[in-house]
Amino acid sequence: MNIEQARFNMIEQQIRPWDVLDQEVLDTLLVVKREDFVPADHKNLAFMDTEIPLPCGQNMFTPKLEARILQEVALKKHENVLEIGTGSGYMAALLAHKARHVTTVEIEPELKALAEKNLAANGITNVKVELGDGARGWAGSGSDAAPYDVIVVSGGLPVLPESFLQQIKIGGRILAIVGSAPVMSAELVTRVSDTAYNTVKLFETNVKPLKNAVAPSQFRF
Repeated sequence: MNIEQARFNMIEQQIRPWDVLDQEVLDTLLVVKREDFVPADHKNLAFMDTEIPLPCGQNMFTPKLEARILQEVALKKHENVLEIGTGSGYMAALLAHKARHVTTVEIEPELKALAEKNLAANGITNVKVELGDGARGWAGSGSDAAPYDVIVVSGGLPVLPESFLQQIKIGGRILAIVGSAPVMSAELVTRVSDTAYNTVKLFETNVKPLKNAVAPSQFRF
């Protein structure tokens, strides 16, 4: 397989048609090598329009979903990012290419180790992988603690917990995929003041829920 031709085809045939037109985002997809973050036994799927299985029953998002998320959060070089759900580390690597620092939280020790190995092998030094349950947010510590400029939730949430809203700065953004299968909505939430948030529904998709995701309250009549 000609890897660079396959990467080019992925961008032109899957990602551009999905309204990912930001040249900086497309350039990032050329620089951060997706195949380096795909488990060895699935390398042949690295550029396919499909979710790729990971250990612990998890999977990588499709390439077009990863690229669209990267475009929608519109990262700036000075920003600090929190990602929930590290997986293989690829989304964190994409975010790190455009941000100052990424804190990514993974609940599975095996995936944390895999992501750290992948990030190190690709020379990515501005990502910290934390082991823990980030389904209700992550306070962090030191200079990389909340509030964050951007939060990306790499897994589905039945509802967006209030705790996430408190962990972004004014002007900060949260990208989360909210709802239940088969129809979930990718939403971009921007904090416009101490108490006000603006939510934009971007597109519909369907992804695996985050482990331990908060369930919606059950209403009783």
